[in-house]
Amino acid sequence: MSASGLHISISAEKLFSVGNLVITNSMFTSMVVSAILIAFAFAVNIQLKKTNRPKGLQNFAEFIIEALHSLVHGVTGDLKKTRLFFPVISSFFLWILLNNWLGLVPGVGTIRMIEQPETEAHMEESVEVEEHSGLVEAVHALETVETHEEEAPTDEHTQESITNNVDHNEEEVVHGPKYVPVFRPGTADLNTTLALAIVSIFVTQIYGVIYLKFGYFKKFINFSNPIMTFVGFLELISEFAKIISFAFRLFGNIFAGEVLLVVMAFLLPVVVPMPFYGLELFVGFIQALVFAMLSLVFFNMATQGHGDEH
Repeated sequence: MSASGLHISISAEKLFSVGNLVITNSMFTSMVVSAILIAFAFAVNIQLKKTNRPKGLQNFAEFIIEALHSLVHGVTGDLKKTRLFFPVISSFFLWILLNNWLGLVPGVGTIRMIEQPETEAHMEESVEVEEHSGLVEAVHALETVETHEEEAPTDEHTQESITNNVDHNEEEVVHGPKYVPVFRPGTADLNTTLALAIVSIFVTQIYGVIYLKFGYFKKFINFSNPIMTFVGFLELISEFAKIISFAFRLFGNIFAGEVLLVVMAFLLPVVVPMPFYGLELFVGFIQALVFAMLSLVFFNMATQGHGDEH
């Protein structure tokens, strides 16, 4: 949907291409988020080498790491598992959180670039082809009428339709430039959330195999009795259901919040949208935390045998 000053698109939009790879605005924003996190890690590493006294940026980094480490350890209760899961869970949380909050920064969604749908040479060529095909059709229609002139008188309505057809084909349809937002939160793109969900569930299977070896797959394939066979089939379906649930939950909440802010800013700018910004900051944090926590729970469950109590 688009209007004057209002631009809402459910799908990510193309910015440019690198060979055969199409770079969309959500991909570009995700790259920016990744670059920010990498730069932050390098900056903290440099500060650690300069001094042993924690201060400034190092204190902030330690606060984040300690909070996430405590969160992971509170679920696993096992230091070995905590160290194994921590890098993935912290990456999920920070990357999703930064993507969610970056969509609230002024300029995201309003800074746009002009994308010409067709190059000038291609447009001229297409116009020539349309004109040529239109004239051929018109000439063919006129020849058909002349052939039947002697058998039946020319109908006024037929002549009028032929004339209109010629006039219509002589018209040139000119498409104006398309304005595309440069930045769009990666989590507001279903492709990105689906990729995150697939990675989460795939890593879950890896951790299950690491801890339980090939016995992990017994929960999916078990022909010991009909009930266990049916339960295994349900477990297999649930793994795919997790992907759909992960992807649409994150995408739905972030995209809905983005639409809400855009519409409110368009209708009543400056003052009215401010409370919604606070709400979206909270929602962005909660959605990142929910995704990370659910992934953590699935990781932990995958490492436990059916007889384990913890």
